[in-house]
Formats: sequence, C-alpha cells, structure tokens
Amino acid sequence: MATDQREVLTVLRNELAFLEKGGYRETARAAWRPQFVFQDSPTCLNFDPTQSPRSCSECLMMEFVPEPLRRRRVPCRYIPIAGAGRTIEWYYRSGTQQDLDAALAAWLRKTIAGLEEQRASAGNGNALGGPEIHVRGHFAKSGE
Repeated sequence: MATDQREVLTVLRNELAFLEKGGYRETARAAWRPQFVFQDSPTCLNFDPTQSPRSCSECLMMEFVPEPLRRRRVPCRYIPIAGAGRTIEWYYRSGTQQDLDAALAAWLRKTIAGLEEQRASAGNGNALGGPEIHVRGHFAKSGE
C-alpha cells in the first residue's frame, strides 16, 4: 500500500511539534481559507506545491485510516482521533477548532507513546535491556 519512505514515528512527532507551535492557526500558507489537519502540514506528501502531486495511497498516514474509508477523496480526514469514532472530518462538521486541536494532540501523544512502547519492547530481548546476541562457535582441542 504505502510507498512513503518516511518513518511513522518521526512523522507523528513532527506533526505534534507543528500543531503545538500553532501550525494550523498561524500560517501564511493559504491564509484566505481554513487550514486542514495533515493536508496543510509538512506531514502531507503534497505539502510542497512545486512538486508533482502524489496519491494519498502512498502516504504512511493511510495505516491509520479505516479500510472502508481509504478510497475517499481526502482519506486522512477519516482517521479516528477520539472516542465514538470521532474523526477529523467529524470535528470539521460538529466541533470547534479548539476541540479538534485538543483531540488531535491527545491522539498524537497516545499514538506516539504506543509506537515508542512497541519499539522498546521489540528492542529489549533480554533482562539487561539490550538486544540479544547469538554467536555460533566451536571448541578447539588443545594444541590445535
């Protein structure tokens, strides 16, 4: 599915930093219209208008979009970021910008923490906290 070569953890951390710095509120980018989550941040594969457009299906954020919604025009709007199936699109229609920002920040922090925990548990194969190392060897007879 995705051919985006960026790492998801790095992208999510950068998105959280962008959000916390007011990236969706304080921008000269298309100031005449509201800013859209993910689409108007460096997270988007199509953020740079000087580059050839890429398909959303190539984006690593697609892993967070429920399967039945991946064919939508802007699939990242359908990422569930809060309980009761509340997506970014839901907040556009029923919430406020402040509600969306708070829910998105909470989702980003929770998702980042979960990914970091997965990474830590996958990388700690022994009680010392480091990776296990297996060495294949043989005993030599004395005098060899």
